[in-house]
Amino acid sequence: SQTLVQGEEVKHGSCPRVVGCCRKKCLLLNDVVLIAATLLTGLSTRAKSFEMILAGRSLEGIAAGRTPHHPLVM
Repeated sequence: SQTLVQGEEVKHGSCPRVVGCCRKKCLLLNDVVLIAATLLTGLSTRAKSFEMILAGRSLEGIAAGRTPHHPLVM
């Protein structure tokens, strides 16, 4: 079986380079989407706009679908 540098096993069908080098960038992009969603939802009361709440919630749903399906151990 293939292993990464950190000793984590690679799941069947995944390339070790993609798993090892692109995980951080994907998580950072996911954080940017979540921050934008939080700002939209939080500023909707000041702008008095219900549409901003809907846009923020939809961005939160997109970000929830992009998170990894395995727990991160820090």
